[in-house]
Amino acid sequence: MKSIAWVTDSTSTIDSEFAINNHVYIVPLRLIVNNECYKENIEITADQFYDKMRQNDKVGSSQPPIGEFVELYERLKEEYDEIIAIHCSSELSGTFHTSIQAADIAGVTVIGIDSKVGAYPIREMILRGVHWQQAGCSALEIKSRIENIIEEMSFYLIPASLSQLHRSGRLSGSQLVLGQLMRIHLLLKFDEGKVVVVDKIRTFKKTKQKLLETLHKDIWRIQDICIMHANNMEEALSLESAIKDMSPSVRTEIMTFVPVVGVHMGEGTLALSWINNTALNSITVQDKVLEPMLWD
Repeated sequence: MKSIAWVTDSTSTIDSEFAINNHVYIVPLRLIVNNECYKENIEITADQFYDKMRQNDKVGSSQPPIGEFVELYERLKEEYDEIIAIHCSSELSGTFHTSIQAADIAGVTVIGIDSKVGAYPIREMILRGVHWQQAGCSALEIKSRIENIIEEMSFYLIPASLSQLHRSGRLSGSQLVLGQLMRIHLLLKFDEGKVVVVDKIRTFKKTKQKLLETLHKDIWRIQDICIMHANNMEEALSLESAIKDMSPSVRTEIMTFVPVVGVHMGEGTLALSWINNTALNSITVQDKVLEPMLWD
């Protein structure tokens, strides 16, 4: 079996212990608060970032510097037979292209995968990919299976702050003014790597209901649902309760969003993500039990 290194970024939410044990290398995005730069999840935690964000209007994020990737690839090419790189959507960040460019500079061939998303689905791609690797799949077979995950994933968001969306360039000035005047809540989703508006709804309660109705259409095809929040555990638990009422057998997980989501969507943002199971992309519940640090 050929040795494989996995390269990803901090939006993947991969557990550090799992990463160490399974040859996963995480390059952190940068968080910027009042011109101070921090490595996401290394030099600042999510709680620390949200504390700072409440006190400062000037927050932002940036992709890792190319030199950090070059240095990593220079090392990995000496230690592994193959490298698979999975990064957050290239429509939202230059991280994927920077990673591939760095590999070219380092003179190493990389199997690059644009996840077209971030957070939980990337973690699933890597978690399942490691499982398939251990089962004897080649790197190209793993790539094909991960591409099927990308085709079958759903990711919906209810942003907490239209102002934060405007500051990050995701919402125009006229859209911001109209939304604030009409007290509109947006339901967003990832679509081919971009975040697009699904619906504009007058109340938060109805927006959550629309999200649950969307989930209900796929509920028979899924085993696991991830509820993500940007420092909004109360509403995350409320969503989890509603999902359990809908389908008691489905496995739910609550995940705190990486801080970079708070930069663009605002503290309090909620999201749901799931992957429709197919013969190509699934692993069994028994397989998942083998990774208790990720599947508690």
